[in-house]
Formats: sequence, structure tokens, C-alpha cells
Amino acid sequence: MNRKMMFTVIAMTVLAFSSIALAAGNLNMYNWGNYTSPELIKKFEKKFDVKVTITDYDSNATALAKVKAGGHGFDMVVPSANYVKIFVEEDLVLEVRPDQMENFKHVAPEWRNPPWDPGRRYSVPWQWGTVGIAVDTEVYKGDINTAAIVFDPPAELAGKINMPPEMGDVLGLVLMYVGSEPCTTDKKALKKARDVLMAAKPKWVSLDYGLVEKMPRGDFAAAAYWNGAVFRARLAKPSIKFGYPREGFPVWMDSVVVLKSAKNVENAKLFMNFIMEPENAALISSFARYANGITGSEKFMPEDMKTAVEIVVPDEFKNAGVFLPACSKEVNDYYTAIWTELTK
Repeated sequence: MNRKMMFTVIAMTVLAFSSIALAAGNLNMYNWGNYTSPELIKKFEKKFDVKVTITDYDSNATALAKVKAGGHGFDMVVPSANYVKIFVEEDLVLEVRPDQMENFKHVAPEWRNPPWDPGRRYSVPWQWGTVGIAVDTEVYKGDINTAAIVFDPPAELAGKINMPPEMGDVLGLVLMYVGSEPCTTDKKALKKARDVLMAAKPKWVSLDYGLVEKMPRGDFAAAAYWNGAVFRARLAKPSIKFGYPREGFPVWMDSVVVLKSAKNVENAKLFMNFIMEPENAALISSFARYANGITGSEKFMPEDMKTAVEIVVPDEFKNAGVFLPACSKEVNDYYTAIWTELTK
């Protein structure tokens, strides 16, 4: 082979591999709706020349079912803590060892070794928060620090209540309201919770998402919902307030995992490391208004998040929060039966 031909072959080979690399410059993320910072995505795309596509889902159960069905094309998903364990046990995610990534040093100590992912071998923190009570105080001026607002509502709020269609959060909240705990196997407590839900349902107007937009425009006047979304609703309408149920309330964390079926694993790893950088984690929180679990991110976030009652749990309610565990199959079957009856 002469030199000219050799260089031509080399050039064609390089071009071929460059085309492959360019075609692989994608990342497909499956995440909760209205939960991903556009600014974060633009920054990642620009830095790594990777095109990110976001597909929304509306519940952990929806995400799990879609991933298990296959043929989805997603690289990453963002399940809640009680579902991360299920994804791992169902062999749906890769052990990508975030604990060995450069930016893992920024993960807050309390989130480095969680029970649902010991040692953080699979997941990276996305955001965490609480489930509480949102009330428009123009409509109701009484005590809002109780789940009775949605489970045994005052007359002013009857027919004006929304509940999130997320089984684990609603069942966890009502079980604490009746004096039990999430994931209990106590059939009496489960029946009591079921009875409270069925009695309350006629006083609800919807089982729906979209509180950020819908509550400020008056579609409903009260809701059980996630703290960051209520914060965003309050910014649109200051009379919307957030209450912490004294009977107990769920605490949760959503984390990013890489799927075993991922086509863009290396890009997914890049993204994991990227969101553990404090300034980037702050972009996530600044958009959706939840805490993120990354030390040092606070200084990059809006000032109003540092004192917001939706983000900073008042001292009197700190012991009422319960982190939602991953329930056993037996309990999940009970939950599903109750939820199916409730949502008919």
C-alpha cells in the first residue's frame, strides 16, 4: 500500500468512527413532569455536545411499568427512594458506581449511604422533600397543619380538594393520619386507612397533577402535595400556604439511575457526575424548588429558598416526618387493592 492510499484509508476510518461518536451523542431521560431544569440541560448539552431528550411520566408506578415493558429507548430514570430498591431488585439498572465518581465528594453525608442504595452503587441524588398540605387561605383560614384538611375537610374546602395520583405518598400520609405507619402489615390499620380514603373521596374535586398552574388559577383550594410544587404555586399566588401534618408526613428523595437497557451509558455517567457539582445541583433546585442533597449548592440557589417554610421544616414538625421505605410485596398488594378501589 502506498503512502497516499494509506492516509486515505486512515482518514476514512477516522471519519467512520467520528460519525459513530456523533450518532452516539445523545441521552434519553425519563423523568417526572415539570421537574427538569431547562437551564441545566442546556448547560450539559453545551459542555459535552450531547443532545438530551426528556420524556415525562406522572408516577413511580407508571415509570416502573414502562421500563419493565421494554422498547422504550430511555437511558436514565428518576425513581423515588422506595422505588429505587425495586428497580435494583428487578435487575433493571446498572451498577455504575456513582460513589467512585469525581463529584461524589459533594454528596451530603446523610445521603451517601441510604438504606435503599447502600454505598450509592446505583443512584445519584436528584431532589428530596416532603408531602404536606396546600391551602388557599383566602378560602380557609383555620389550622392547616393537619391531614384532616384532605381526609376530613372543613365545610369551606369540601369539593375543592385535589390529591396527587401517587399511591405510595397518599397511602403513607393516610396511614400516619390514622395513627399507623407507612408499609404496615396491620390489616386493621390498612382497612381503617381505606375507609378514610373512601369517605373522603366524594369531597375531592380531582386526583391530578399540575398544582403549580392549577391551584393559583382557582381550580381547587386545597391539596396534599409535594413541598416544592406548593412553593412555586405560592410564588404565583401568595395566599397559598403549606402545612405540615402533625399526625405525620412522608419524606422522600428522588434519585437518578442508569437503565440496563441504556444505549448511551457513558453519557449517562457524565450526567450523573455533572449533577453532583454544587452549581449544577443548584440549577435543579432553583427550577423545581426542592432541596437536592448536594453540599455547597445552597450558595448558588435563590435567596427565597433559604428561608421558605416549604423547604425549611419548622422545628415543631421535624420529628413528624417519616422517610417512605420500600414496602414488601404483601403490603404493595394491599396498597394496590386500596388504590384500585379508590381510583375507580
